[in-house]
Amino acid sequence: MLKRQNFTITKAHRTAHNGHPSAVVWLCGLSGSGKSTIANTLEKRLFEMGNRTYVLDGDNTRMGLNKELGFSAVDRLENVRRVAEVAKLMADAGLIVIVSLITPYEEQRKMIREILLDERLLEVYVKCDLETCEQRDPKGLYKKARAGEIKHFTGISDPFEEPANADVVVDSARLDVNECVVTIASELSSLLKQ
Repeated sequence: MLKRQNFTITKAHRTAHNGHPSAVVWLCGLSGSGKSTIANTLEKRLFEMGNRTYVLDGDNTRMGLNKELGFSAVDRLENVRRVAEVAKLMADAGLIVIVSLITPYEEQRKMIREILLDERLLEVYVKCDLETCEQRDPKGLYKKARAGEIKHFTGISDPFEEPANADVVVDSARLDVNECVVTIASELSSLLKQ
């Protein structure tokens, strides 16, 4: 039988120690939309302001924590669930956690909100049209997907359901990285004051 263990140091203690509350900023969007670049730039900005931060990137978590998972709908759901649970733990530790994960389905984003119910959560849709993502194609994945070498590729052979309830939408095809970061940082600042 499992029983939650309570410890002496609480989230309130960590907030006071860090000088800021914790939060999770979840960036979702197509491959090539700029999520990782935005996450990196946002973390640098927050870190330089004295915040305790960490980025959970989709590729990085799939090289370790989720390395046995594939890209079926079931595996994608489990990938998102695990990352959300890690983000929850890191937020409880007092960090501002920035997650960069495609998160293509509304069902996944609903699950994230349920897992992070007690956390400050900022869902950010990094909007970018498919044509621009394919032109960028930093990893050559769209080319492989179009050639049939990659199955279940979001935007090509699998859908991306645009978030209906994102807290912030940044159009990375029209805005540069710094403009996206300024918009997100402003919304995060408001969230942290709540």
